[in-house]
Amino acid sequence: MAPDVTREPARLEDQLCFALYATSKAVTGAYRERLADVGLTYPQYLAMLAVWEREGRTVAELGAALDLDSGTLSPLLKRLERAGLVRRERSATDERVVRVRATPAGRVLEDRVRPIRAAVESATGLTDAEFADLRRTLLRLRETISIPGGPGAPDPS
Repeated sequence: MAPDVTREPARLEDQLCFALYATSKAVTGAYRERLADVGLTYPQYLAMLAVWEREGRTVAELGAALDLDSGTLSPLLKRLERAGLVRRERSATDERVVRVRATPAGRVLEDRVRPIRAAVESATGLTDAEFADLRRTLLRLRETISIPGGPGAPDPS
């Protein structure tokens, strides 16, 4: 159970939101520096991970996997397509459905970014077990905080 903080003055260093924000900036910054060498931005890297994970996902499936709306995802995919890393294909049976596939150059890039992930994970200073525990905790937090009426949600009465 979380401590009752309603009686204490708010302090930046005590805020979970700030700890998450500052840590996220640090981690994405560590990726950004390394990804620049292979010509990817951090959001492009995440999109490519999703494409490599499951080739031929629809744009809607990519948006769901990345938690991005189409207004953010479409320009991102256009830049990846212009860079020659992905191609978008309309379905022959339903032209509203667009699938995203890695090009040969996009698939080669997967091997080039693998060491980047390893370097950033190593830079955390966490053991493998600590890293896995942290990831599980963050994923659980994301799930529970996103559920309307979930733990910690305001009482609707």
